[in-house]
Amino acid sequence: MEDSLASLVLVHRLAAGERGGASNSAETLRLLLTADQRTSLRGHRVSACGRDLVLQLPRGAALQPGEWLSTASGDRLVRVEAAPEALLLVRSPDPLALLQAAYHLGNRHVAMELHPGELRILEDSVLADLLRQRGLALQPLEAPFEPEAGAYAGGHSHSHGDSHGHSHGASPNPDPHQGPDQP
Repeated sequence: MEDSLASLVLVHRLAAGERGGASNSAETLRLLLTADQRTSLRGHRVSACGRDLVLQLPRGAALQPGEWLSTASGDRLVRVEAAPEALLLVRSPDPLALLQAAYHLGNRHVAMELHPGELRILEDSVLADLLRQRGLALQPLEAPFEPEAGAYAGGHSHSHGDSHGHSHGASPNPDPHQGPDQP
């Protein structure tokens, strides 16, 4: 029984649909993480039932809700889930006003979840004031947050190759549709 109290070390990310060698009878743990927490692939976490977990995952893209993690032996599985967060639901009857809001928030590098007719952002009183001044309707919401990955995310991947951050400097392969001052 001592083993059940030890931290569970998670070292593998399973591809979509892959469940590894864990049997159907194995206890599946749930790991609820905020959008920000899903970007960190190393460190201590706690499962929904209170089990201590240690992430030692290879570098790569942020964890995605629905993704499975496993121990080195593959005998224990943990399912990643998006934890509810305090959000602001942003709406406008004018699609242009909503598009302009997305533009201004994007210029501030604000994480956004996009839906037809609405934006979702993390609750922020300064941004709420800015959006109200622009005539947008705001509604507080407690829900999982799954923001857009952004232009530099390169899509969801489990690559083990080299990775790099982004900068706003000149790109070796500039986009012909952007001007010289664009990222």
